[in-house]
Amino acid sequence: MAAENPVERLQEEATCPVCLEYFTEPVTLECGHNLCRACISQCWEGSDTAASCPQCRETMQQGNLRPNRQLANVVEIAKRLSLQAAKGAEGDGVCGEHQEALKLFCEEDQTPICVICRESRAHRAHMVVPIQEAAQEYKERIQAHLKTLREERESCWD
Repeated sequence: MAAENPVERLQEEATCPVCLEYFTEPVTLECGHNLCRACISQCWEGSDTAASCPQCRETMQQGNLRPNRQLANVVEIAKRLSLQAAKGAEGDGVCGEHQEALKLFCEEDQTPICVICRESRAHRAHMVVPIQEAAQEYKERIQAHLKTLREERESCWD
């Protein structure tokens, strides 16, 4: 099933169907399919002349591998986008104002902030803790509330 997210779709297209990793030294076969040079070499290992595409099984000569430089460039772009998406997935981990990582949590305003925000007038006098510490504290609070709710639910069934 194709990914709906354009970044995920790009990542799929930049992935070798044999090793399921980003293409390394992508080559294009006569049939038009692309594979890593090492993957196709491994697939064709032991065969002297004729070989087949691992995707469509079309028979072709082994020596007709063409480097796909454009695909190699697209793979590099996909890697960068993937890295950016991973950084963004850390709870939108970037301050919208300063483009810095959100590493702190302002307890008074109940919001994640960056180190530059920490020094601003808006947060200077506020109690601030590392964001991981705040996340752990909130996780514990939620678990305690869940326990209470479970106990109340159980008492209703008795």
